[in-house]
Amino acid sequence: MTPAATGLVGIIALFVLLALRIPVAFAMFVVGFIGIAVLNGMNAATSLLASEAFTLGSSAELVVIPLFILMGNVASVTGMSRRLYDAAYAVIGQLRGGLASATVIGCGGFAALSGSSVAAALTMGRVSLAEMDRFNYDTRLSTGVVAAGGTLGILIPPSTGFVIYAILTEQSIGRLFLAGVLPGILLLSLFLLAITIICWLRPEMGPSGPRTTMAEKTKAMAGAVPILAVIVLTIGGIYGGLFSPTEAAAVGAGAVILIGFAMRSLSLASLWKASRDSIVTTATVMLILIAAHMINPFLALSHIPQAVGDMLTGLNLPVTGVLIIILLIYLVLGCFLEGFAMLVLTLPIFFPVVTQLGVDPIWFGVLVVLTLEMGLISPPVGINVFIVKSVAQNVSLGRIFRGVLPFWLAMLVAVAILLAFPQISLFLPDTMIR
Repeated sequence: MTPAATGLVGIIALFVLLALRIPVAFAMFVVGFIGIAVLNGMNAATSLLASEAFTLGSSAELVVIPLFILMGNVASVTGMSRRLYDAAYAVIGQLRGGLASATVIGCGGFAALSGSSVAAALTMGRVSLAEMDRFNYDTRLSTGVVAAGGTLGILIPPSTGFVIYAILTEQSIGRLFLAGVLPGILLLSLFLLAITIICWLRPEMGPSGPRTTMAEKTKAMAGAVPILAVIVLTIGGIYGGLFSPTEAAAVGAGAVILIGFAMRSLSLASLWKASRDSIVTTATVMLILIAAHMINPFLALSHIPQAVGDMLTGLNLPVTGVLIIILLIYLVLGCFLEGFAMLVLTLPIFFPVVTQLGVDPIWFGVLVVLTLEMGLISPPVGINVFIVKSVAQNVSLGRIFRGVLPFWLAMLVAVAILLAFPQISLFLPDTMIR
């Protein structure tokens, strides 16, 4: 059997294992290990497993993942995320669709702490769905806005998606974080525009909330000051060159813990729970990364990435055309695969192609991460939709998927804008990092 045929069999076997509900990390590990053993011998497979597991486990860059996850989990258990939502609600809640807009803004703020889309959707779902239900919001809008708003967690820095992309492609985490700022603001603005249009066409879907006095607005804004200060400290520290991303994650996690104890909203028991959840999430990510470093050499030995690259370049399409094809593949895969799984499976194939075409890897990273966001709310997998369903158990999955459609279209518009104007992604990294 030729290497290419072996690689094709391995890919088919991988999808079969995923269809059988085998965890992504274990499926990739089994296929990668057996594939390398077949193509390069058992000694090579066992040596690679030992070396890659040790290298990844001792990587200082990866410390950023558990620290940012811990920061988001502590912010959640201390109620800081709720105070952020309360501040946005106090300012714009009285507008038509204001509660939905406040939820999106709250998701954006929480994304700047946690870097996790699932955490943002779960936290803001618990905080905001009951409020929108109390003011008779249509469940399509209320659940759709939480599921879609949660996806901002993978784009607005600090983003776990950017960290994984940077490690897999050997790019700068700091540059990727900078590159995600303006696209994140663009997507947030498009979500707010979508809510405005929905409530203009169908006012009954997002009734106005109660008016708040200036004193109530001031009190709510004051409650959000601690979490806003942490966001400015961590993200501003990275952009201002005061911290590396890893140092910023450590400073942010420490600041959130100290604020929690100072405000008596954090106990040792809740800190233990947040730490335990962070460890579980980090272990999951680490297993996926180790598995990725097993399957990537297998794909390289099979020459499949080279064959795909030759096929795409042989189409004689412009660079934008090739990028559109790659992003369409991501959109289709996003209907069936989890985002991190897509990254580790596809980047070894597509990244050499885009670099050969001269595409800026930072710009491509933003496009890929944004497309992954679309997969988070695409049927039938749509992880964020299922997260929202776990909170809003009385709402059918079909209704939630219909609710996310306008926001999915807003994401598609954002991808088109970033394809047409790559400077939106590259302006900050090119001007602030030399």
